[in-house]
Amino acid sequence: MGKGFFIRKTVGIVGIVLAAGAIATIIALSVVYSQEKSKNNENEVKPTGAVTTPVPTTEPSNEPWDQWRLPQTLSPQTYNVTLWPRLQPDATGLYIFRGLSSVVFRCVEKTNLILIHSNKLNMTLQPTLTALGSKPAPIIESIVMHTKTQYMAIHLKEELTAGESYELYTEFVGELADDLGGFYRSEYYENGVKKVVATTQMQATDARKAFPCFDEPAMKAVFHITLYHDPATVALSNGVMFNVSFWLSDEVNITVDDTFVTRTTFAPTEVMSTYLLAFIVSDFGFIEQNIDKLQIRIFARQEAINAGQGEYALSVTGTILKFFEDYYNVPYPLPKSDQIALPDFNAGAMENWGLITYRETALLYDEEISSNGNKERIVTIIAHELAHQWFGNLVTIRWWNDLWLNEGFASYVEYLGADKAEPTWNIKDLIVLNDVHRVFAIDALASSHPLSSKEEEIQRPEQISEVFDTISYSKGASVLRMLSDFLTETVFTQGLQTYLDHFKFNNTVYTDLWEHLQRAVDSSSSTPPRSVQDIMDRWVLQMGFPVVTINTETGQITQEHFLLDPETKPDRPSEFNYEWFVPISWTKKEAAQPLYWLLQKTMDQMKISGDEWVLANINVTGYYRVNYDNENWERLLNVLQTSRQSIPVINRAQIIDDAFNLAKAGIIETTLALRTTLFLASETEYMPWESALDNLDYFYLMFDRTEVYGPMQTYVGNKVEGLFDYFTRLTNWENLPPGHTDQYNQVNALRVACSTGNENCTTLVKTWFEQWMENPNVNPIKANLRSAVYCSAIAAGGEKEWNFAWEMFEKATVASEKDKLRAAMACASEPWLLNRYLKYTLDSNKIRKQDATSTIISIASNVVGQPLAWDFVRANWEYIFKQYGGGSFSFSNLINGITKRFSTEFELQQLIQFRDDNAHIGFGSGNLAIQQSIERTTANIKWVKNNQETVLEWFINPL
Repeated sequence: MGKGFFIRKTVGIVGIVLAAGAIATIIALSVVYSQEKSKNNENEVKPTGAVTTPVPTTEPSNEPWDQWRLPQTLSPQTYNVTLWPRLQPDATGLYIFRGLSSVVFRCVEKTNLILIHSNKLNMTLQPTLTALGSKPAPIIESIVMHTKTQYMAIHLKEELTAGESYELYTEFVGELADDLGGFYRSEYYENGVKKVVATTQMQATDARKAFPCFDEPAMKAVFHITLYHDPATVALSNGVMFNVSFWLSDEVNITVDDTFVTRTTFAPTEVMSTYLLAFIVSDFGFIEQNIDKLQIRIFARQEAINAGQGEYALSVTGTILKFFEDYYNVPYPLPKSDQIALPDFNAGAMENWGLITYRETALLYDEEISSNGNKERIVTIIAHELAHQWFGNLVTIRWWNDLWLNEGFASYVEYLGADKAEPTWNIKDLIVLNDVHRVFAIDALASSHPLSSKEEEIQRPEQISEVFDTISYSKGASVLRMLSDFLTETVFTQGLQTYLDHFKFNNTVYTDLWEHLQRAVDSSSSTPPRSVQDIMDRWVLQMGFPVVTINTETGQITQEHFLLDPETKPDRPSEFNYEWFVPISWTKKEAAQPLYWLLQKTMDQMKISGDEWVLANINVTGYYRVNYDNENWERLLNVLQTSRQSIPVINRAQIIDDAFNLAKAGIIETTLALRTTLFLASETEYMPWESALDNLDYFYLMFDRTEVYGPMQTYVGNKVEGLFDYFTRLTNWENLPPGHTDQYNQVNALRVACSTGNENCTTLVKTWFEQWMENPNVNPIKANLRSAVYCSAIAAGGEKEWNFAWEMFEKATVASEKDKLRAAMACASEPWLLNRYLKYTLDSNKIRKQDATSTIISIASNVVGQPLAWDFVRANWEYIFKQYGGGSFSFSNLINGITKRFSTEFELQQLIQFRDDNAHIGFGSGNLAIQQSIERTTANIKWVKNNQETVLEWFINPL
């Protein structure tokens, strides 16, 4: 919709008066939810005298109500929604909310059917339809609830008139469940008192659980929200609190059904999608500041606010918002920016327009307890969500098949926003480790998928949830970073700015961005060899990425689709035959060369003579791996050993990551990859070390149950000894290193030294943990080191250490500290402790639902815990799936996490059997993860068979 869309004042007044007047009906609602819930949801709501139509019980038909997408016959314009969440259970122990909603919609094409989403809501009054034009509204013939497709189907005796507007009014009751979706409840204890929060998570398809709505991103409208709540609580929504005293009485505190409540009404929203709605009732505290008349507030548990845990988020939010205003060249479109930390939240954060919701670990920071990593997580996630306020909220994708554009873009520019807030961190470099290398591992599978799919391939809610994966976020970020690099940032931002200005308050497809970037290219001196769309469609519409091979003897450059197992074939055909237009930045013995474009499978270009070494993909701005002829590999290995500073630090990490993965694919020898780690004995930079440890972790997964483990431990221990000694001299383990990434590398030095048996490290860790156990009120362990120390101490200890950690976990009031302890308890070496811990994940009073799957994954990461976690998940699959699987964006991580160590034929058959045995239950958003796990296990089996003997020999005698 265009910028000029607005509500006529008469319609707005009518809607708000309707909402206010209809509260009398809410007062009169006498049907408790437990009774309504027991009714068959397939039954119709039967208006008096209406002719009813039974819900189809046969296979899905071509009828509109059996389709997953709404017909384009109706277009919503405005909603008036009034909700009353009950923060105390009813007589049956259920928490409920009551509500009424009216939606004004325009009839685009004449129809005798109104389809509107409604899920797990019970209508308590016959819906009514009112015409807002000159003609009367058709009579409702029947109303049918379709639970599978989550529609309320309203059949009319006559057709609606095209071009006319109508209003549909509903009253309903729903459960304020603890399922982390839609309108749900979060619980916590403060000073021994149980507190309940009513909050929301609408993305992607759960607004329909809060009120009947046209729940698709392209169905934008204006929303008027009113909340009834206890006077001791505060209500929040997307809009600011609205003074409507000239329409309503001045009273905001009224008695409803013998209950004294506060009525909070909010200003109408901008035109927006349903998935960006938010409304919350809590007794949270807040801190605030105003910047250029923009109100910025941080909400959290009062205890957390009093402890100053919101101060860091408040200090960076204004800086980041102002950065994005300049970056987009569009003013922040709202009068306020609220951010709230919730005790129970399934995602990391959600970009609801004007009211962003977070996990506590993603927003709250304690100077004494939180680590450097916690701080980085907070600033990058804040930047990610604030980036969405324009890219995603102001301009929104038309359908979820283009989710990558939303999330990939925010995942890229979060580094730019965070860099503005923390300019000394060099945080922009970390996208290579956090996103590019991370997603390479998934995108190298034949069961990967393109960034953008056809709309018809993404239909059902579980299919939509499945798209929220590493490909959409990290590959999206990686290819957009590449695009910005070869266009130049100036051209990229110019195209982005005109795109946002042109489509604000509207919906787009990804090619709309290409068109505006092309206009920017055409008006600049930038000269890519093909159009933006021609180049980028190859990165967006086909899965995977190329490995570019440079032969320095012949000057020949080739590209091939990189697959972890070259014997597999992609599940999807490609119209581009898995060829890409590849921008190659490169240097010849430290002399930067002009950007070179590889436009076909094979090209001849480079002429190298003598002993000059060549390095391609400088700073890993391109989304591809690089291979060389053997002579150039030897030259690079020699440079790493003798003058590593000649190679940029990012590329030192790249050489390791490329070599190990090329070896996994059988393209180069595994021993060559292992040799890229020899220089680490003198390396002190974080990125090369982290790259090496990430890749050696695969060797641990494959070999920590074999004879390779001992020699590998000896080798890694020898390499890390120099790093451990370096930080001992630099910090004496009492001080922080000066640099941001140096602090990360200090943690690596401690963690790896302890895990490989370094006695000095073990003594340090045991001493610190014992001191803490002796005096639980004083933790002597530095915040940055706690994760590593806790894990090492618990792994080396027994029941006493584990129980102490659990006690501290239960007492902790800082979410990041709870997370550290929760992960560390999975490091235990005693199987019975891990089995007990697994059982705790089924009890939300012990492990919150939001943390259950990640706790199981942590246990599975432990070589002792992996078979226990696998058995546990198989034995409890139905329960786990029903509790966490259906709508969880992170659920696929569980399947990948518990199977990543699989490398035997027996484990492969178990995995296949698990898939087959549970097909009737389903895997929800984990369907693709099952395929990927089977493919990865098959590749692991081949790799171990081909490499175990060679790897053993090399670790015994590294060359």
